[in-house]
Amino acid sequence: MWPTLVANKIFKKRLGSSNFIADFPSYKEPLLGIVDIDQNSKTILNDHKDTHKYKVFVSTWNVGGIAPDEDLNIDDLFETCNNSCDIYILGYCQNCFRFSSMFQEIVPLRASNVLGSENNEISMKWNSKIREALNKKTHQRGKDAKKQELKKNFPNKKENPAKCCEAPHDFQCIISKQMVGLFISVWIRRDLCPFIRHPSVSCVGCGIMGCLGNKGSVSVRFQLHETSFCFVCSHLASGGSEGDEKYRNSNVAEIFSRTSFPRGPLLDLPRTILDHDHVIFLGDLNYRISLPEEMTRLLVEKRDWDSLLENDQLIMELMTGNMLRGWNEGAIKFGPTYKYCPNSDIYYGCCYHGKKAEKRRAPAWCDRIVWYGEGLKQLQYTRIESKLSDHRPVKAMFMAEVMVLPELMKNLQSLFLSERYEQIKTPLEVSTTDDFVNRKRSSFRL
Repeated sequence: MWPTLVANKIFKKRLGSSNFIADFPSYKEPLLGIVDIDQNSKTILNDHKDTHKYKVFVSTWNVGGIAPDEDLNIDDLFETCNNSCDIYILGYCQNCFRFSSMFQEIVPLRASNVLGSENNEISMKWNSKIREALNKKTHQRGKDAKKQELKKNFPNKKENPAKCCEAPHDFQCIISKQMVGLFISVWIRRDLCPFIRHPSVSCVGCGIMGCLGNKGSVSVRFQLHETSFCFVCSHLASGGSEGDEKYRNSNVAEIFSRTSFPRGPLLDLPRTILDHDHVIFLGDLNYRISLPEEMTRLLVEKRDWDSLLENDQLIMELMTGNMLRGWNEGAIKFGPTYKYCPNSDIYYGCCYHGKKAEKRRAPAWCDRIVWYGEGLKQLQYTRIESKLSDHRPVKAMFMAEVMVLPELMKNLQSLFLSERYEQIKTPLEVSTTDDFVNRKRSSFRL
């Protein structure tokens, strides 16, 4: 079994493929007549661009191979009532499963999953949960209208303000991609979809034999108006022993060198990760704290985050390393996100005694979000207190500057809101239901 699967994975099929699932079709020609501008025209129009700002939500979560059940509520992850954003990136990963913003380890890491064909069943369940959370209030607009009518008729009737929430925009998925235990899902306001161009994915495996997908990255890119975005959802090499951080740095080097995107018909699109205007790297990066375990646990008990962060491997790499020097990370004001006992606020191993004490995993900030490039301002960086797995989810919010051609934007927005667009859009939509359907017509190759 193993030789056959390995040969099939390496020689017959490119890892992860470049297909992805979305709510609307992707074309080599831009959507709704948006035309690519040649380099000379770009130079002429460069002085006539406006800068718009969009809020971008990014989250990473190692969900530990756990599939979402019907009762799972992820509303707290998004806070759509308090901080509605324009773009949501959800990344999941797993030691068995993961949740761009962003999941790691969303499937059990058995040989058949690592070496065999992709199984999107669990990622489709997560997408349904994401859709439900982002569009929850949108689906209740009819009820909200009735409430407003009742309020007019009965102005003295008091309503609990905690139950009131302005209906957010309708969100659609523009890219959803899974590679073994890595999964990234990108959602955007429906009215911004006409301005999305050149969505693409690139998968890199850094796991078994240095090429399989139990470790590695799933990178997605797209262009919003005239600005390119790249989001890299990663699961790097594990290990808390001295020197293990070198393997993680090696994974980052592999991801940077092997990730490649189509250049487009005019060969003017970004090809590598760092060629893009805005780049965000997220996931279970697995960087640990370079202190003895006993000292680490003592400082965690004291909540002395500053002393711990002085010895954090990722921060040291950001400051003095070779692969991530020049990248940025927001101030960490929350406790280590790994490793917790199941359904508990207690770190794994803190109450353990015995001969296998060396297998205890010291707490660490494994789950991180870092960014690169100008025009990104971080507004929030925190963790979420979900006990679904042995990791705590981490989320960040950014304000992103986007270059816009004013007249083009106005003309397309008018078209988007017109009846003509409704006639164009309806036969092209891939999915009009709340659930993702894994059909051939819902995957696209650029």
